[in-house]
Amino acid sequence: MFRAFGEAYRSRYVPTFGQQRAFDAIVACRTAAKGGHLDVCDHCGHEVPAYNSCLDRHCMKCQSLRQAKWVLERMRRVLPVPYFHVVFTLPSELQQLARRNQRVFYKLLFDTASRTLLDLAADPKWLGATPGITAVLHTWRRDLGYHPHAHCIVTGGGLSPDGSRWVSAGGRSRFLFPVKVLSALFRGKFLARLTQLVDDGQLDLGDDVEVERHAFAELKDRLHRKKWVVYAKRPFAGPKQVFRYLGLYTHRVGMSNHRLLEMDAEDVTFSTKNGETATISGVEFIRRFLQHILPARFVKIRHYGVHAPSNVNTKLEQARAVLAAEGETTNPEPVPSTVRELLERLTGTDPRRCPACKVGFLRRFAINAATGEIASAPLPEPDT
Repeated sequence: MFRAFGEAYRSRYVPTFGQQRAFDAIVACRTAAKGGHLDVCDHCGHEVPAYNSCLDRHCMKCQSLRQAKWVLERMRRVLPVPYFHVVFTLPSELQQLARRNQRVFYKLLFDTASRTLLDLAADPKWLGATPGITAVLHTWRRDLGYHPHAHCIVTGGGLSPDGSRWVSAGGRSRFLFPVKVLSALFRGKFLARLTQLVDDGQLDLGDDVEVERHAFAELKDRLHRKKWVVYAKRPFAGPKQVFRYLGLYTHRVGMSNHRLLEMDAEDVTFSTKNGETATISGVEFIRRFLQHILPARFVKIRHYGVHAPSNVNTKLEQARAVLAAEGETTNPEPVPSTVRELLERLTGTDPRRCPACKVGFLRRFAINAATGEIASAPLPEPDT
């Protein structure tokens, strides 16, 4: 699709540097331009050529192994407690401002969503403890429309201030905190911080700043009166499901290959939700896809509370210890040390085994990207 409609897209739109970089990576992914390797069976001589991946985090073909390894690593940190899934979304009225100030807006979304959860949890009225939070940024709807929101996985309880006990969420079996309370607090925190950024001149408001400041003041008043959507799902059935489920969100991009249904000379058809489909022009498809390219080096997965990196070896281990004393433990699987071990874990078969004769093993030889020549010596087995 990117090769077929790329020229028409560039004749109509001017991509940002980050969008162009992702575009080029996707076009070159798994082609001769990236170089590759030839797998040769040492028993029957069967050959399997394959070209290298681009490894761009926005490429729909390059996330599976990263996702699998991330899930296995996170499973080693999961606590044996219920976990809740909470989604914070921004009103559509803020989308234009968010587009102009993506790095600032996305960070603000992370900061206010996490602060909302941490402050409510710290309040003795609700919990009086420090929970664990993992948050993931998404910017799309199923039709590739622009829709910034944060998925948060939250422990159903938290570590007490003195670290001596685990405070359970108790009888709130269907929700962690009341949605109305979450929504109101999130709205207040976000608008207060956003107003401060505008007052400090840290946001791009447009060409006529004074006119836009007046428009922002009116917008803020409307947003204060509007309900903000915070969606809380039921707790997961068990801690082992938590990060396996979250893995579906962490390394996902706006579109996956299995949702692409048809392409002709002008249009692209893909599935959306509830069995429905959408058909748009190829140029519009690329435009929608590229609007979700994140700012360079922006971290889209963040951890807070006992899951925060600074607390992994302290508060998280305290929480695990007090839960173990209560008889609650987990037995995480070891993380594979090589790509082969990871693939074998995922597929149940040895990826080195020849798919033709089922007897020999594949030996890998590099293919030069410039000349197409095949190396004489096999490559060593790659690590993760």
